[in-house]
Amino acid sequence: MQILLTGASGAIGSQLAPQLAGEGHELRAFARDPKRVTAGCFDQIVRGDVLTGDGLGEALEGIELAYYLIHSMEASAEGEPFAERELRSAENFAAAARRAGLRRVCYLGGLVPSDRPPSEHLASRLAVEEALLASAPEALSLRASIVVSAQSRSFRFLVRLLERSPLLPLPDWRDFRTQPIDGRDVVAYLQAAGLSTAVEGRLVLDIAGPDAVTYGQLIQRIAGAMMVSRPAVELPFSLTPVASVVAASIAGEASELVGPLMAGLSGDLLANDEAARDLFPIQLHRLDRAISNALREWEEIEPLAAR
Repeated sequence: MQILLTGASGAIGSQLAPQLAGEGHELRAFARDPKRVTAGCFDQIVRGDVLTGDGLGEALEGIELAYYLIHSMEASAEGEPFAERELRSAENFAAAARRAGLRRVCYLGGLVPSDRPPSEHLASRLAVEEALLASAPEALSLRASIVVSAQSRSFRFLVRLLERSPLLPLPDWRDFRTQPIDGRDVVAYLQAAGLSTAVEGRLVLDIAGPDAVTYGQLIQRIAGAMMVSRPAVELPFSLTPVASVVAASIAGEASELVGPLMAGLSGDLLANDEAARDLFPIQLHRLDRAISNALREWEEIEPLAAR
């Protein structure tokens, strides 16, 4: 099968590519900067940009399955909101996919709350999902919560906070629950969903790890794996606009990323993943194993000062 990976230089794309290549498929990468595509298993790399549409026609020519793994929360230099850029990119890809006659597209999105309107970040992921579901006769969207891996920006943000902050202020969202998922399991789901012969039409699936924890418990579990003790300060409020800027500064992250992420922590974010587990019987990693593996992979690249 001829397969296209967008976001081939990202955390998920760079891990998915070798798995697909190992099954004998022909792989094509699509990237703004081909030098950033480090996986050596691609048969071809096409330079282009979904934001402008450049290169999409060439990238999709002859492709049967395309993975859409592009996600950026930074605003443009001109100040255009990330949600507008995300949607325009998805619409450009969808239009090119229809022109090319793409059969199947597979997208990795985010869990959507069932009891309240989605945050700006999650609403953006949902808008991208809707655009992509209309781009091919077979379209799949996998919705995940926090991905636990050495390259996941949300996981890295939490680790950096624990590493660099002597205290751990926990706003009122600390008691809301979520279901983090091991990055290896995300890759396994994407591989299975993209190649499955049991999937027809358009399908949206929640995917999640086996452990539901509060955000406060997640942070404490990471701290335990890092072998650090950070006194928790429980706050009766959130102050997200202020807290996100402070937290981003401590962690060395962009506030454009941290602000929308923290704004999405206003309630439980749990998966209804029965359909995904029925379709794809993947053995999932427990949360503590996922955290330990992510920290081990991180330390193979750079040291963690707190350990």
